[in-house]
Amino acid sequence: MRESARAALTAVALTSCALAPALPAQAATPAGNAPTCVTVWQTTGRITKTGYARNDCGRTLRLNIVWARGTDGECYTVRPGETISSKVARGVRTFDGADTC
Repeated sequence: MRESARAALTAVALTSCALAPALPAQAATPAGNAPTCVTVWQTTGRITKTGYARNDCGRTLRLNIVWARGTDGECYTVRPGETISSKVARGVRTFDGADTC
């Protein structure tokens, strides 16, 4: 492979890796006791991280965001299609999904 093509492919790969943290991290299944029809994910910024839970169920649920090593998010009534969020400082706290409350 020519050096210029190899350098271009390396640049594309590095750019893709650099942009990846800006995208939401999708969890395969919700942690905690939320039904599997609840979709959870998190985003991480420079100072904070935010956990999200979207109610994809066919009924209204009471949900909260779960964080390890600290206080969980508030409990909200979430209608189908609605999303809740909870923001914490970056650090030792880890996103553990959503619970029913």
